[in-house]
Amino acid sequence: MIYDKETIASFYSTYTSRVGAARDAVGRPLTLCEKILFAHSCALPPKRGYARGEDYATFRPDRVAMQDATAQMAILQFINAGRETSAVPATVHCDHLIRAYEGAAPDLENACVTNKEVYDFLRSASRRFGFGFWGPGAGIIHQIVLENYAFPGGMMVGTDSHTPNAGGLSMVAVGVGGADAVDVMTDTPWELKVPRIIGVELTGQLSGWASPKDVILHLAGILTTKGATNAIIEYYGPGTETLSATGKATICNMGAEVGATCSLFPYDEAMADYLRATGRDEVATLADAAKADLRADAEVTADPERYYDRIVRIDLSSLEPYVNGPFTPDLAHPAGKIAADVAKEGYPDKIDVCLIGSCTNSSYQDLRRAASVVEQLTARGLKPKAQLIICPGSQRVHDTAERDGILKTFTDAGALIMTNSCGPCIGQWQRVNPHPELKNTIITTFNRNFAKRADGNPNTYAFITSPEMAIGYAYTGRLSLPAPHDAALGEIRPEGAALPPEGFVTAPDTTGLRPAYDIKPDPTAEIVIAPGSERLQRLAPFAPWDGRDMTDLPLLIKTKGKCTTDHISMAGPWLRFRGHLENISRNLLLGATNAFTGHTGHTVDRLTGEEAEVWQVAKHYKEALGGSVIVAEDNYGEGSSREHAAMEPRFLGVRAVIAKSFARIHETNLKKQGVLALTFASPADYDKVREGDTLTIRCSTIKPGEPIDVILTHTDGTSETIPAAQTYNDAQIGWLRAGGALYVKK
Repeated sequence: MIYDKETIASFYSTYTSRVGAARDAVGRPLTLCEKILFAHSCALPPKRGYARGEDYATFRPDRVAMQDATAQMAILQFINAGRETSAVPATVHCDHLIRAYEGAAPDLENACVTNKEVYDFLRSASRRFGFGFWGPGAGIIHQIVLENYAFPGGMMVGTDSHTPNAGGLSMVAVGVGGADAVDVMTDTPWELKVPRIIGVELTGQLSGWASPKDVILHLAGILTTKGATNAIIEYYGPGTETLSATGKATICNMGAEVGATCSLFPYDEAMADYLRATGRDEVATLADAAKADLRADAEVTADPERYYDRIVRIDLSSLEPYVNGPFTPDLAHPAGKIAADVAKEGYPDKIDVCLIGSCTNSSYQDLRRAASVVEQLTARGLKPKAQLIICPGSQRVHDTAERDGILKTFTDAGALIMTNSCGPCIGQWQRVNPHPELKNTIITTFNRNFAKRADGNPNTYAFITSPEMAIGYAYTGRLSLPAPHDAALGEIRPEGAALPPEGFVTAPDTTGLRPAYDIKPDPTAEIVIAPGSERLQRLAPFAPWDGRDMTDLPLLIKTKGKCTTDHISMAGPWLRFRGHLENISRNLLLGATNAFTGHTGHTVDRLTGEEAEVWQVAKHYKEALGGSVIVAEDNYGEGSSREHAAMEPRFLGVRAVIAKSFARIHETNLKKQGVLALTFASPADYDKVREGDTLTIRCSTIKPGEPIDVILTHTDGTSETIPAAQTYNDAQIGWLRAGGALYVKK
């Protein structure tokens, strides 16, 4: 089945000519991502080209995708926009709210009961506005998009940071907050800082235990979690053609962990094969005709240093498996060195649980290769030493794996099969752990491993690896002993076709999980929000800025160290409040470390002299003093696209956030919600901020690119002025003045 066939055909009918016009405009060869960006730009690029990482441009993406946890707030904002329907195709995917506990059937049944009012809201809004609605159990948003909607050369935004998964089909797919999605759905030109371009040349071919996951785990160790901020990672070279489409998607998916705007691969035969295998032969035919412009120009790959801002070269033939973690996805350990690192760092060696799945690694090939390891070890009479949990990526993958005996291979080995959903990857795991007070190690195939992310336990050390390595670890039971280095297991060769030899199961949907082929908005449909709901709340507009300096604002908290969106707005049990801004705001900075006290989630209320949860103090300052300011360190807001991490402080009166640096999506989300986002002109000035400080921000004359003075008044009566940098353009200053992007008069 091909969704939006006419839209896709129309796109390809002009794609090559638009690329040609852009090439003529800049007068030079183009990289692949430039071709796709310029083909979706609202205007031709200037002759000088764009200053990458500095200039802004506006685009018109082809579609929007929203997962259930973030779709709630996005749709609530869309309702306030007053539109009758979306300007582009849009879909809603119910994948985040299902808690993993007993197994697929009971967990799905429980989710449909506990989340009924949210699902009813999303389903009714989808009917009202004409969104495609994928019900609970259908699969993870990014796998569903890859199987049904992604197309080479296209451009989309999604309200999830791992939207770049679609780069596995040569699509520019960018994770955004809900306000950005609303821009696209209301036909408002979508603004993006023109990204730098990091070229990653792949040569050779993977073998043995090495997998596509190891490409990005290795690259994360090189770039770190902020090395690709405001950059697109573009893969090229002969090695790209040796990887499957889903393998490429895995690599693109986890590019979010190094801060990349998105990642993508050139179109090739593996992508065409995947399109045909998923019932999209006509899309493959159209892409084949445009193939020359679905890759970088030959001059670019012949002289990459001239066209890319940075080059990284990886020889797939020499790549070994990696194990990354704990607590950050860029702490990369080659499998051959993990034993020494375990001994050096004192990581818990015994493995309690191995989890396979998430949007990163739940394709048919992932499960097939993992099952091949189980089959070989079972044949030798071996059994897992750690609990094994499997989460398929979609109902299509589940049904095909079931037909081919893959799921039986897992269950015969004692594995628990969970629903086709995110589950433990995003904190939706009701883990049975008899000793939560003890340090313990889990192995996952996920993309993130921040402290407390999977099970809420700070004593859990999570390490990321590939599906085949995770299975091997289940059998060795020791972090220091990866399967390729365990002589007791014997020689093992993970194997698995990129696509099912008998094709994917394509039985007609009898469950109502998939949307109708032709979706039309129904203006008579009622949007269902239960009266008195604790989970859903219509949004009231934020107050506009009065245009004056922000004077005498108390410091709410100065955070220390890593402060991701998980720290700012936790997931797990808080997911249930994603549609109720007032209620979810009670988790503001609950995971953040106070630089002055070392305590988590608490700060001193200067008005009472007592310590309280951050949200309580913020609320008090809003009511009594007109607001407050947050100060933070590097890459503030790393991780998820969740705009709740920006809307919560806005709701509780935070007027500005000053950090050493921001993660791309979070900085945009703050701007969109009317919070002033500033960076220390000198990172060392972070140390000048003292407990109890009052801040005055001279922002009344804010202009694009000009620094802003911040006056720190200390409790001893002294003060000092420090400069702060900002990246606002004229349009974004308009958002600030209006109280948020949504409230700017169109």
